[in-house]
Order: sequence, then C-alpha cells, then structure tokens
Amino acid sequence: EVQLVESGGGSVQAGGSLRLSCAASGYTVSTLCMAWFRQAPGKKREGVARIDRNGGARYADSVSGRFTISKDSAQNILYLQMNSLTPEDTAMYYCAADPSGYGLCNLSITEYNNWGQGTQVTVSS
Repeated sequence: EVQLVESGGGSVQAGGSLRLSCAASGYTVSTLCMAWFRQAPGKKREGVARIDRNGGARYADSVSGRFTISKDSAQNILYLQMNSLTPEDTAMYYCAADPSGYGLCNLSITEYNNWGQGTQVTVSS
C-alpha cells in the first residue's frame, strides 16, 4: 500500500499559480503510475493529470498548457504546478497512485486504489 499526503493548496486570485505536493511512502514514486484528480462541490471527481513510470505525462483538456505534473524521485514527491488559474479550477485536489505495474495508467478513477486525503484549492475572480 502507498501512503499519500497532499499539501500546497490554498486561496489565490484568478491568473495566479499554486504548486501542489504529494509526499509518498511505502513505494518509490519512480516505480508508480501517479495522478492528480479534483472534485468540485456537487460534481464528480475528475482526472487532471497523470504521469507514468517513464515520466510520460497526460493532461485533461481543461488544464493542458496550464498545469504540469512531475515527480521528484529523490524526495519521493509528486507535484502539480498550476498556472493561469481560473475560478473553474476551484476544487479539492487528490493525489492517487497505482503500484500494481499492470494498470492502464490513465485518468480513470478506477485505475487507482491508493488516495490521499486531499488539499483544497480556491480561485477567486
């Protein structure tokens, strides 16, 4: 099992930036398929970005070009750099991991069985 702890959320004005962190334990992040999801009030949890074991990244269309997912293997941390934030990015953000080694590593919730507790991001206009 992978233990995941997110941090870095907060309140920011539209156009601003935040960097989320997800500290992992139990596994080395370089061996994991990892992802960021978000859930706004009254909405379903949606995939934002994922990064595979080779460092390949994919993004939801809504964040492509604004968000960057990355791993720091030395610190064992997953990051999400978020730029040009809009009020539509307001949500609870969750880190997720799949240590199985045989998953699809996509942005489907069902691919991940290890989740953090979430960190709130609020963007004001």
